[in-house]
Amino acid sequence: MASDHSHAASPGHADDGGVHAHIATAQFYWGIFGALVLLTILTVRVSYYDFGAANIIIALLVATAKASLVAAFFMHLRHDNLFNTLAFLAAFLFLAIFILLTYDDLGRRGEIDPDYGGTIRPQTGQAAPGGMPSTTATSDNTGGEAPKEGAAHKKE
Repeated sequence: MASDHSHAASPGHADDGGVHAHIATAQFYWGIFGALVLLTILTVRVSYYDFGAANIIIALLVATAKASLVAAFFMHLRHDNLFNTLAFLAAFLFLAIFILLTYDDLGRRGEIDPDYGGTIRPQTGQAAPGGMPSTTATSDNTGGEAPKEGAAHKKE
């Protein structure tokens, strides 16, 4: 027998596993679509300007706004259990932590390397010129010219 009670009337009631449709108007979905289009245009327009170190922060903020709209309304997290929403937000929190740690690492690659006493080129990860090499095997200081072709085999 089917029960004839409403979940809205009893918020403490356990989930019965049934499908509960949350119907919104077409105007509401067009509004969400418009917001996503505007945020996409903002993403493209911002990409043409150089904000220095804030580039990544601005790009992540716009992307987070778009992802939040999609998750809240199209994935129905707005009407879902609080636990599912918190799990989804925790995933984004940990993603943000990992991205910020990577960004911090990339920003410090040009600083002095205490193990070798030299600096590192951020583009290649190799030792920058002008510093002392860590071993003689990595030294680029070679004296003289390169041998001419066949000169080692000639006998005079």
